Amino acid sequence: MAPAGKVYGFHREGNHWFCTAALPSDITIIVESINFHLHKFPLVSKCGKIADKCEESSSSEDRTFTLELDDFPGGPDSFLVAAKFCYGVRVELTPRNIATVYCAADFLEMTDAYGEGNLLSKSESYLHKNVLRNWKDCILALQSSEAVITYAEKLQILSKCLNTLSTMVCTDPSLFGWPMMMYGSLQSPGGSILWNGINTGARIRSSESDWWFEDISYLSVGVFERLIRTMESRGVRSENLAGAIMHYARKYLPGLGRWQGAQSGKTRTVASFSLTPVIVDQRVLLESIVNLLPEKKGRSFCRFLLGLLRVAFILDVNHTCRDALERRIGVQLELATLDSLLIPTYSDSDTLYDTDCIERIVHYFVSLESKASSFSPASFELETSPSAGPSTKVAKLIDAYIAEVASDVNLKPHKICSIAEALPDTSRVLHDGLYRAVDIYLKAHPWLSDKDKEELCNIIDYQRLSIDACAHASQNERLPLRVVLQVLFFEQMQLRTALAGCLNVLDTESAAVGPVSAPTNMAGQIVQRDGWVAVVRENQVLKVDMEKMRSRVGELEEEFSKIKQEMRRVAKSHSSLSSPRLVARKIGCKLLPRPSDAQPDHAESSGPAPRKSVEHARPSRHSRHRKSFSLV
Repeated sequence: MAPAGKVYGFHREGNHWFCTAALPSDITIIVESINFHLHKFPLVSKCGKIADKCEESSSSEDRTFTLELDDFPGGPDSFLVAAKFCYGVRVELTPRNIATVYCAADFLEMTDAYGEGNLLSKSESYLHKNVLRNWKDCILALQSSEAVITYAEKLQILSKCLNTLSTMVCTDPSLFGWPMMMYGSLQSPGGSILWNGINTGARIRSSESDWWFEDISYLSVGVFERLIRTMESRGVRSENLAGAIMHYARKYLPGLGRWQGAQSGKTRTVASFSLTPVIVDQRVLLESIVNLLPEKKGRSFCRFLLGLLRVAFILDVNHTCRDALERRIGVQLELATLDSLLIPTYSDSDTLYDTDCIERIVHYFVSLESKASSFSPASFELETSPSAGPSTKVAKLIDAYIAEVASDVNLKPHKICSIAEALPDTSRVLHDGLYRAVDIYLKAHPWLSDKDKEELCNIIDYQRLSIDACAHASQNERLPLRVVLQVLFFEQMQLRTALAGCLNVLDTESAAVGPVSAPTNMAGQIVQRDGWVAVVRENQVLKVDMEKMRSRVGELEEEFSKIKQEMRRVAKSHSSLSSPRLVARKIGCKLLPRPSDAQPDHAESSGPAPRKSVEHARPSRHSRHRKSFSLV
């Protein structure tokens, strides 16, 4: 029976809600431990679900019927709105409550079969006519639908809002005057420019494609992920999607901005409406972002990926997520910078930097590069000119990385070798960077044994050292003696090859320059004269270079012969001191002569000379014609 008196409203007393009416309550609805003491007639006339429950319990003799609604969408607040609607109280639908009220009306079966203009039809009409036509209302509706996500999926509230936002992103915002947060207090709710609080009527024109990044960053991780997927299916550019994902990640992953530098763009403020930032699980967020990121290459994007990798190590995400990030970085390793590769160790390792991670990234790069070159028709051209490919850039980057981490006292020599040998031999045109890294490592680890030093120096191809690097290596006291002799030999060979090349060039030019026929006009004479002047100048430069090379080769041959003589003298002195005849003569004994003593001794010691003797021979290598090659 309906209440006979006038309804004044609803009031709450603790966990109990009461309706101000003349008749006592005959039904109690329980929603999440909150008791609503209401009347059957207004509820049964509007709600199909409650009508069915009351009909089932009509045989009961109890005057007060109690009904508990489990898993009610929106909780007590949304049920209160539905109850007020049943009593004829005016309710206000807003973008913040439309999702929960819509789901509550569907749960209670408040269809038009129980009265025209019921709550379900009103909610659906408000959603289509008001919410789906406005950008900010769609954002607010999505935020509120997260509390009733299951029911919102069933009623397609979520999909309708996502499709609407995706369509608006693809459209020029100035055509609709959507209130965008990026303009702050200078924009009216209608989209016009304000001057001292007065609407000027002028519209804001914007060609920026990132005006929506900040707005969608207030969505939860799950809804944000679905929105990005919907935008991708709608054809939104991958560059814009990547920008939105990066903006979202920087907002909710603290510390990521420190490796990204200052953000570009305008400062966005919440002006036309207020959104509440969500609370996210950073580990879940990072794993979702890795799955959402499009296939993109760029310096800023590569730096962003390396920043994500740092955060992944800090948050200790699963192996699949880290592996996916390392593979993405390996695809574009040539675009990385040295400072972004210096990832600290966040595990129990003794080293300062995570060299294992960089080694895995290099292996990914090499495997992907080999696959790409095998399918590329220009692979042969890349092999002939390695500087044209990204492998040379990566080799220079890795050599600089090894030089940077080489000063770590806990870094083992085999790790240096494994990182350096991860790249193919064709990726390094010169081994100067690798030699510099090894020299820094030897300087920081003076306690290494000769065996470890030689194994470390074996990664260097001394035939690929420049003249300056060879000059520095020949005077480097930290290198083993065998390596120094090898450097001297290859330096001599390199200078001889260069000298022979210069001689061949001179012979070719002298043969090519012959008697020239008389020109027919003055222009031809001028051209011929200029050509002769250029040839003469080139010949003079080549002659000067030849003289320098001759002097250098002579110095090296002289030094090499001195080293041989010194080694031979030291070897003979050692052999004579240990001779049995000399020992017998000292103690006064006389030995019989042997036939072999009459043979001249042609044997020469092939063992390495003492280090000190080689050092005495080195000061003569200084020459005024050689540039200094200073390495750290």
